[in-house]
Amino acid sequence: MIQTVRERFSCRECETVAQPPAPFHVIPRGHAGPNLLAMVLFEKFGQHQPLNRQSERYAREGIDLPLSTLADHVGTCAAVLQPLHRLIAQHVMAAERLHGDDTPVPILAKGKTDTGRAWVYVRDDRPFGGADPPAVLFRASRDRSGDHPEEHLRGFAGILQADAYAGYNRLLAPDRQPGLIVEALCWAHARRKFFVLADVGGNARRGAKAAPISPIAFEAVARMDALFDIEREINGMVADQRLAVRREHSARLVTDLEAWMRGHRAKLSRHAPVAQAMDYMLRRWDGFARFLDDGRACLSNNAAERSLRGLALGRKAWLFAGSDRGAERATVIYSLIGTAKLNNIDPQAWLADVLTRIADTPQSKLPELLPWNWQPSSADKLKAA
Repeated sequence: MIQTVRERFSCRECETVAQPPAPFHVIPRGHAGPNLLAMVLFEKFGQHQPLNRQSERYAREGIDLPLSTLADHVGTCAAVLQPLHRLIAQHVMAAERLHGDDTPVPILAKGKTDTGRAWVYVRDDRPFGGADPPAVLFRASRDRSGDHPEEHLRGFAGILQADAYAGYNRLLAPDRQPGLIVEALCWAHARRKFFVLADVGGNARRGAKAAPISPIAFEAVARMDALFDIEREINGMVADQRLAVRREHSARLVTDLEAWMRGHRAKLSRHAPVAQAMDYMLRRWDGFARFLDDGRACLSNNAAERSLRGLALGRKAWLFAGSDRGAERATVIYSLIGTAKLNNIDPQAWLADVLTRIADTPQSKLPELLPWNWQPSSADKLKAA
């Protein structure tokens, strides 16, 4: 327990009473300190422990923290941290290239749950030697309408790495303002369709019920793997160097792959699974070949999928978001924790320090609390020493 003594003094001449101000509490008149709140937030959104399980664990230790109290704590922290979330959103949308993806999130409705979506946008310039820090931004919606990415990316112009979701199409208009969005499609997503048809190990586990291995799909995977081998060699180089290597080595492989794929596709039935996998690529070939024109583009959208992995794991434990407001709160904390992880910062330690300092930090100095600028307070340094 931390006890704060605030001595009160009075002046005998003017009868004025003076007293030091009370220290900032994240939760007004609350007993939970920043370290406890940071632990609750990280356990829920970083370690996938729902609040009801946390409440039961605290109860076994003799600490009375009801579920409703913990939920109020999460809501208050999300409101306090909202200014940092806005700064991260501005940083992400100022990128030259974004990774975008989404995943289902059930949201509680009257007598049922709606299949909402969690949208993620990742800025990570490290693959092409960019010096700007990486960051991730989450958004939430109750459906998968294309209106949502249009709203989220209203101020963005540049390369959008994503899958072939039709909701992004209206963003690709050539006269779009404030600028053009160029689509770069994900080869890992396309390769996955062929890999299912060429999965020797998976077929062995399925036994007699397994479908026969497709030799065409097997060769398609091998050809794509050669492209990924080149990308691993140039990861981290500046954009011009990456583009030069791609034009020297990858361009020929892509041209050969397209010709090979179109030749085999002409002989296949449209109902054949491998033909459907080919159609997915051939109908959008310009988007898949985009990485040959710009060294900033990546071959895959794995950065966004990695950011969604924690949410997908947690979804199995917390089952659904209780409301639209709850989903919005979750996106704030997921964005903060995900950005801290991308910058190799301990999310719980960072949240505890930020919750302690944010009230006394002027608006002009809030960027100092962002994960890539953050320096632990002197008390934390002394404790670590």
